[in-house]
Amino acid sequence: MAHAIRYHRFGGPEVLEVEEIPTPEPGEGEVLVEVFATGLNPMESLTRGGAIAGAGGAGVARGQGRDLAGVVVGTGPGADVFSRGDSVMGWVEDGAQASHVVVPETQLLRRPVSVPWEVAGSLYTAGTIAWSAVEGLGLGADDTVVVTAAAGGVGCLAAQLARLRGAMVIGTSAEARGDFLAQFGIIPLAYGPSLAERVRAVTDGPVTAFLDFLGGQAHEALALGVPPSRTLTVLDRTAVDEHGIVAVEPGDLVALRRITGLVAAHRVRLPIADVFPVERVADAYRALDRRDAPGKIVLGFRVVHYDQQHVHEPDLKEQDVTLGVPTPHRHIDVEESVPPVIGDGRTRQRHREERAERERAAEREAGSDRVP
Repeated sequence: MAHAIRYHRFGGPEVLEVEEIPTPEPGEGEVLVEVFATGLNPMESLTRGGAIAGAGGAGVARGQGRDLAGVVVGTGPGADVFSRGDSVMGWVEDGAQASHVVVPETQLLRRPVSVPWEVAGSLYTAGTIAWSAVEGLGLGADDTVVVTAAAGGVGCLAAQLARLRGAMVIGTSAEARGDFLAQFGIIPLAYGPSLAERVRAVTDGPVTAFLDFLGGQAHEALALGVPPSRTLTVLDRTAVDEHGIVAVEPGDLVALRRITGLVAAHRVRLPIADVFPVERVADAYRALDRRDAPGKIVLGFRVVHYDQQHVHEPDLKEQDVTLGVPTPHRHIDVEESVPPVIGDGRTRQRHREERAERERAAEREAGSDRVP
């Protein structure tokens, strides 16, 4: 049997359930992938909340997720590109958040050994949108581009790709993410009103492109004089209809191969903010919906658990996702050795505080049990 994350009614993260399902069988040209990691995307929250037309009705079990990385464990008729045991990465149209997923071979790449599971399992949506946006605009050294939500997965990749082409990049984020953005050569601006005025204050020339990955910022692009044809969005369909700005969609296998090559060569980075075990999928989406973490939020299906770890709800980082079969060894705390690009420490600090509070509550409960 396999396991899948599903919901039966529209709502917040609380409607998500981990359900046991029959292991799917691959069909013509398909392979069965055991999923190790799958990245979360904001569109999934909108769909689950009922904000997307055609998302199904109440009582209909639906899966979630597009991005995935894992190992091929079965092949269907006519599938001859991959074999059992191959490490792969790619996407499905829906339902990637499951322990076993059937995937067309045409939607998979071999995972480069230099790309960790959690990055490989998060790269399709964010990476191909970023690639399509920057390539579609043909950004170069003469461009100044504003990227909103620049600390998120799509924004961070798009900003780096634009920088690779020589463009000046101004990125918006929570104020605490300023240093994070500066690591990539991005000029940081905090979220808030009067964005157009604040952009003009940090650049002498005109803004030639605007990538709105936050949504609701089309008016700022218009105020900066950016043509609608050079203003792109993922989530703001209203602005597409009303102002004629361009909606950018995830790309194809070619786009995934190209962005993966850049990540594998360490020319761009996809920061991982947190890795949650599948049992904590609701917490993972709450973290995503808060938009207070830099980079991607990831679910791990193959997660290292250590003997005598004494942690009931592990707060897992990218180092904790297995690269193969877990081997028993003494637990060491590597949390503080995470490179600065992964985050600024706020998320880890919050987790430590929450863990300490749980431990204190457990001690108080144990003490009350001993009272005669």
